Amino acid sequence: MPEKQKSVCEQKNFEYIFKNFSESIRNFIYYKCGDIQQAEDLTQEAFIKLWDNCSKVVFEKAKSFLFTVANNAFLNEVAHKKVVLKHQTTLLKDRTNITPEFLLEEKEFMVKLKTVISDLPVKQREVFLLSRIEKKKYKEIAEITGISIKAVEKRMSLALITIREKIGNI
Repeated sequence: MPEKQKSVCEQKNFEYIFKNFSESIRNFIYYKCGDIQQAEDLTQEAFIKLWDNCSKVVFEKAKSFLFTVANNAFLNEVAHKKVVLKHQTTLLKDRTNITPEFLLEEKEFMVKLKTVISDLPVKQREVFLLSRIEKKKYKEIAEITGISIKAVEKRMSLALITIREKIGNI
């Protein structure tokens, strides 16, 4: 008899997914936006979308689904805020003696860095953020993610190579 697949629609499975992934997703979004409330809101939205689509999402793919939904929601908010940021930058130029060129270069670098990090494969991004932002040791990351220390080292190495290649000579 084939083993029955776990359903995301079952409450105990959904609670398991929430318990195991909500903090990671919140942290992932928080590292991108720097606003814990926004990160919590986007995490909650991702879980609502998972519940609304529970019959369509395979249990083993729920984590990936959640990260993708949360990331897309974040990117949508960023696109909306670009206009506001443009006006804020205009106001900053009038009130500081920082050159517009410096502000533009700084903004371009941060956008490029965030884009490169967000474009990393989910597994590499997760390891990179846990290491560089949360300052976790590879052993701790291995325990959190359920992979070996060697796998953590490999993912981190690949993430750093990608970031170096894409950031270039800035």
